[in-house]
Amino acid sequence: MIGFFDSGFGGLTVLKSVVKKLPEYDYLYLGDSARVPYGVCSSETVYAYTLQAVDFLMKMGCRLVVVACNTVSSGALRKIQQEILPGLYPDRKILGVIRPSAEEIAEKRCKKVGIFATERVVESRIYTEELEKLDPSIEIFYQACPLLVPIIEAGRHDEQVSETVVSGYIDRLFGQSDAIDTILLSCTHYPILYETFRRHIPVHVKILSQGPIIACKLADYLVRHPEVEERISREGAREFLSTGSPEAFSRLASLFYGEAIRSKQVTLGIPG
Repeated sequence: MIGFFDSGFGGLTVLKSVVKKLPEYDYLYLGDSARVPYGVCSSETVYAYTLQAVDFLMKMGCRLVVVACNTVSSGALRKIQQEILPGLYPDRKILGVIRPSAEEIAEKRCKKVGIFATERVVESRIYTEELEKLDPSIEIFYQACPLLVPIIEAGRHDEQVSETVVSGYIDRLFGQSDAIDTILLSCTHYPILYETFRRHIPVHVKILSQGPIIACKLADYLVRHPEVEERISREGAREFLSTGSPEAFSRLASLFYGEAIRSKQVTLGIPG
């Protein structure tokens, strides 16, 4: 099966797009909702939490894990890919969301890109690093949005407060450059507020969400790596796990996934 991991609920927006494009595979989603948000944690803590989650999914039988969290993908992912996976699970793969998103930006020949993201992703400047390898001519402008995840997870995404906060972040971003031609919503929570962003961003500016990007890139990856694809089970199964209250997770998760789901509670342990 294919595992999906996020610090909470946001990765469900990515899974939703992937399931729509690739419905035949089995999927196992793990949300670390008991310890969300990761954006306020130290890099050491994020690494430790991520390692626990990846180890859990591997032990559950996932041949491929998608880390559907920008905060994790900007820091802990590379270390796990390079230092942990070869020793513990040499026949498994882990993918993130940042490299595919950077590839999409380069392929679309964007010139000036605005990145809305968590504070940790902004501090990492990871998109600048990735795009320098792909197309160094692209200019990147960052805007941290620390209030958006709490607003969404509090169920206040459709209130005036979200309009006010989003419009304020947009004003700050375009204050850095009024020539931005593309926006990337670089947090898997943010598609919940897509229409709010669209109302306040100039109509000629493209807005990219990561769900459709990851779905297309994953489909391409599986075609290019048949040795991985052929080992993934195909019964159309979907299972949802969380480290927090399953009732609370299921209630909020339906907002992100687009349909009602039932989750089970699990406990993550130290890999070994």
